[in-house]
Amino acid sequence: MIKEMLLVGLGGGVGSILRYLSAMCSNKIGHTMFPTGTFFVNILGCFVIGLLIGVIEQRQMLDENYRLLFVTGFCGGFTTFSAFSTESLRLFESGHTLLGILYVMASVLIGIAVVWLGIWLLK
Repeated sequence: MIKEMLLVGLGGGVGSILRYLSAMCSNKIGHTMFPTGTFFVNILGCFVIGLLIGVIEQRQMLDENYRLLFVTGFCGGFTTFSAFSTESLRLFESGHTLLGILYVMASVLIGIAVVWLGIWLLK
């Protein structure tokens, strides 16, 4: 159990650091009311988890330790949706209802699509 927690923690730490750096870079490129940093990270994270799941399921190349490190740890730390939820709520609370709806819908629908794409690419 300790080994598994360390793998998840290590992956999550690296994922969280990369999430922060990616969001910072993305926000510097185009700062608008739309939370581009979190949007970019969530979509990229969905694609990466799709690729990882594709490798695990289709090619059976990774054992449970790698799954814990990369899927649960790294992707879990990289694609936290708590920031997504907070930013969505702030858009709605600030009266940007249509932008909030666009953000929520685009994040969910494109996220699902790129998870599928990641899995499909490795079939």
